[in-house]
Amino acid sequence: MAVPTLQEAIDRAESPVRLLWKANAPRWSPPVVEPEYAGWREEQTAAYETVALSDLCHHISDLFIEGPDALRLLSDHSANSYRDFAVGQAKQSIVVTEEGYTVGDNILTRDGAEKFTMSGVPSSQAWIRYHAEAGGYDVSFSLDPDSRTRGGGDPVLFRYQIQGPRALELVEQVFGGPLPKTKFFHSALVTLGGRTFRALRHGMTGQPGYEFIGEWKDGEFVKQALLEAGESFGLVQVGAWAYSTNALESGWIPMPTPGIYSAPGLRAYRESLPALSFDGLNPLRGSFFSENIQDYYTTPYELGYGRLISFDHDFLGRQGLEQARHDVARERVTLVLDADQARRVWGADGGDLEFMETQARFRVEADDQVIGMAFDTGTLAPRGTVLSLALVDRKYATPGTEVTFVWGEHPGPGTDPDDDRGFERIKATVQASPYNEYVRTRYRAND
Repeated sequence: MAVPTLQEAIDRAESPVRLLWKANAPRWSPPVVEPEYAGWREEQTAAYETVALSDLCHHISDLFIEGPDALRLLSDHSANSYRDFAVGQAKQSIVVTEEGYTVGDNILTRDGAEKFTMSGVPSSQAWIRYHAEAGGYDVSFSLDPDSRTRGGGDPVLFRYQIQGPRALELVEQVFGGPLPKTKFFHSALVTLGGRTFRALRHGMTGQPGYEFIGEWKDGEFVKQALLEAGESFGLVQVGAWAYSTNALESGWIPMPTPGIYSAPGLRAYRESLPALSFDGLNPLRGSFFSENIQDYYTTPYELGYGRLISFDHDFLGRQGLEQARHDVARERVTLVLDADQARRVWGADGGDLEFMETQARFRVEADDQVIGMAFDTGTLAPRGTVLSLALVDRKYATPGTEVTFVWGEHPGPGTDPDDDRGFERIKATVQASPYNEYVRTRYRAND
């Protein structure tokens, strides 16, 4: 029996929004990793005060690409420049449709002259594979899905992230000295106990850190070495709850809705995707509702990725992006929700904020109108408040601007988009994104 395609699912539902809308759908959380180890507050705080260890082995999908046409394929279908892409280097790869809408972003690492790994959400990976096959590129692929969809078995790679004020001290103790000096988003080969793997200079909260990446069979040894040495540095192992809030201060909007559901020219692409693919299952929900799927689309410029786009080469979507850069209607901001009102909505009996994190889409209002959409919202214990990453009309994007965050679950199709069912309204103040000053000003410095 033929597997239903994404296009067939859309046709049956009568629209992309009717297919994807899932009011009250469970929030995303990394699989396998425990929700909490020391407690989400302590785990968030460790990245700011001591050192935190995050297990990234299970929630990331990896697409391994190899062949003489691999670099040409990637250059033809992403907005990044790969002219000076060294082995061991990583880039945040931006993939767009012909119209310039975001398909997704992945971390792309160069593992060899003709070997690359795309890591992250599957949307970009499916796009690259489709265009490789349609364009007859001389490449081969191997896919390792995340542990929720792999269907059993171990991941191919281990990934452990160490970050915090004492991260570099811990690393020096584990490896018997400092690691080779490495630029941001570059890696060095390191050896521990006879096992060789990569140390990627990277972090998510503006603190010093590395991601250690290598073959799965070596992962437990590396993890235990970090945990044992970390006891004297106050190391805290990070659970799935705390990890899922990492992006809030760094300004990275996870899982924007891919702009693939409506263009007639993408029908063949939608017919290539199973209905039960990531792009067929990733739900829409929240207080923001529109019957028009394009109201959920984004461009890389809105997401803050303009610095990553290069027009030094021809690529699919170039013309769309050339137009989009002159027509940026929304800007990425951080909303800082009023702490007292946030406690009223999410507070515990003692007045403390309870844990909350969601990637539902919420309305942002000002002057009695919708002026934007929130994409990722969560409690940040070290800041004592709730932060939300949002795109708002540029008129309202100046730091200090007061807006209203609308908390609630719209019932979805068949209901007036303005029907709020008594939604909670919380005062919020617009601030810069990234919210963390170090991330905003020095994160990519090569010192």
